[in-house]
Amino acid sequence: MNTLWEKYANVLVDYSTKVKKGDLVIIRATSPQAQPLVKEIYKQVLQRGANPVVRTMMEGLSEIYVKYANEEQLSYIDPMSEIEYEKADVLISIGAPTNTKAMAKADSKKMAQRSAATRELSNKMLKRSAEGSLKWVIADFPTNALAQEAKMSLDDYTEFLINACYLDLDDPVSKWKEIDKEQQRIADYLNKTSKLHIIGEETDITFNTEGRKWLNCSGQCNFPDGEIYTSPVEDSANGTIYFDFPQIYRGNEAQKVRLKLENGKVIEAHAEKGEEYFLNMINMDEGSRFVGEIAIGTNSRIQDITGNILFDEKIGGAIHMALGASYPEAGGKNVSGLHWDLIKNMKNGSEIYADDVLIYKDGKFVI
Repeated sequence: MNTLWEKYANVLVDYSTKVKKGDLVIIRATSPQAQPLVKEIYKQVLQRGANPVVRTMMEGLSEIYVKYANEEQLSYIDPMSEIEYEKADVLISIGAPTNTKAMAKADSKKMAQRSAATRELSNKMLKRSAEGSLKWVIADFPTNALAQEAKMSLDDYTEFLINACYLDLDDPVSKWKEIDKEQQRIADYLNKTSKLHIIGEETDITFNTEGRKWLNCSGQCNFPDGEIYTSPVEDSANGTIYFDFPQIYRGNEAQKVRLKLENGKVIEAHAEKGEEYFLNMINMDEGSRFVGEIAIGTNSRIQDITGNILFDEKIGGAIHMALGASYPEAGGKNVSGLHWDLIKNMKNGSEIYADDVLIYKDGKFVI
């Protein structure tokens, strides 16, 4: 019987990124806590004849950096990172935070400046991913910090993660292939439509998706997964939308966010908590007030906010709308250092129409 970490690594290496002989595989971990999973990924990458390189961060470096880096340093991109983004065939990133609030008191203007500086690297990654020359996946290792954020014990959180990833099954890969097939059916349907209309609590908003592609997320770039998304036409979002869930970005939180959009752009933004931070982020650059993504979460094994966007944006019965960078593979053209996924519960009488046909009601697809 495979251990949990063997099974987890196997999904990431064989299913998510399809590592093959000769690939340059960069394995990143945000802290040494992820060691059991990283070692297993490293071993399996070698067994497949590929070349693994491990990059493990040390907790606390990011806060030191934001605190002490000057303007010049905040804009500096090191050549080693540039080479990785240009040369890697596969990027596997493992989140394993020991403190999810480490950046809560960091200077949000400096963080925004840093995000703007690293935008080119993110764009390069997205562009190479769209072309098919780079495969990448983001996954998490259960830590006390993530468990605490989710208001769970470490054992309960580990079990939650295992279930959300279907790692409790003997063959999680075949389950993800099944999810892939069902979600592709819905994406194919949506790809024949050009207008999306979302109605719900304090919400009535429309998007033009003509010429854009709906994409099916079934464990290839995020793990766990479960969403169908597109990048709407940049100047098309019109209406109001209310996000009832807490919205967490880089350790900071905005609550009860209300937005008004005109011709694609946020013209009014309010949050009952964390408004100043929210406004700093959406004023980051020219693209940060535009919609980069609209998505429907489908993972029925994730039902509540855990404070971790990797899981929260996949909540079955919720949608999310991202402000900032859009996805080139969906046809998106919006460029920004921001990509903040804002999550909205849809189980409470909400509806989605595609070309005026009801496709989704009370958190479930009806097509």
